[in-house]
Amino acid sequence: MTGWQIAGFLLCVALATCAQNVTGFALALLLLGLTSLFNLAPLPDVANVATVISLLNAAIVLRGTRKSLDWAMLRATVTGSLFGVAAGVVLLAWLNANVVVVLRLLLGLVVIGCAIVVLMQARPLARRSSNASFHAFGLLSGVLGGLFSVSGPPLVYQFYRQPMDVDAVRDTLVAALAMSGLLRLAMVVPSGQFSARSLELCLLAAPLAIAISWWLKRHPPRWPRPAVLKLVCALLLVTGVGLVAPALQAIVGRFQS
Repeated sequence: MTGWQIAGFLLCVALATCAQNVTGFALALLLLGLTSLFNLAPLPDVANVATVISLLNAAIVLRGTRKSLDWAMLRATVTGSLFGVAAGVVLLAWLNANVVVVLRLLLGLVVIGCAIVVLMQARPLARRSSNASFHAFGLLSGVLGGLFSVSGPPLVYQFYRQPMDVDAVRDTLVAALAMSGLLRLAMVVPSGQFSARSLELCLLAAPLAIAISWWLKRHPPRWPRPAVLKLVCALLLVTGVGLVAPALQAIVGRFQS
């Protein structure tokens, strides 16, 4: 990587970390979307970085929260995530080796779809969802987590509809995402998909992400959360379109040639 690419990558890390701390999501979505849009680093390596940073944040958030966790909901979700992460990791390796342009198109569509899902106002449910529902959302979340380390939006939509205490929902959500991240690492490291470049990028990004999180925790911004949420989702939509448009153009060009 050139000096400009490293500077751009760290700027993306800073922006994604700020969005994560203010809105509670979007770290992986913004980091992968922006770095792919500007071709700063290979997508699989950035997905590994997003996984590591998310795990570091979860380790801080989950300290002393065991009593607030909903273990039944966590088990049902993680069971589905196990199969989803495996499928996503295998699909990522195949797409990156064979059809990178399709991988970029898929990432763009995921970024756009997740932004729309987060902006949707999910109505609270009168009754708790079934275990099968948590399995299904865990499976979808796992596939997205295995592919791009963006397992959050499906679970955010599912968890925050439940008739439960907000603290229990939040802590169980963080724990489920952390388990998905651990599953992903357990699969990509032995398979050789966690490259030396991934490690280098993690060493660059982790101190910056931790420092920003530490600062924002002690000096929380006074921006209204709804406005910031809309701004982040608008940035995600623009990023997604920026990924989808050239990828579609390249695919159409291949068929025409």
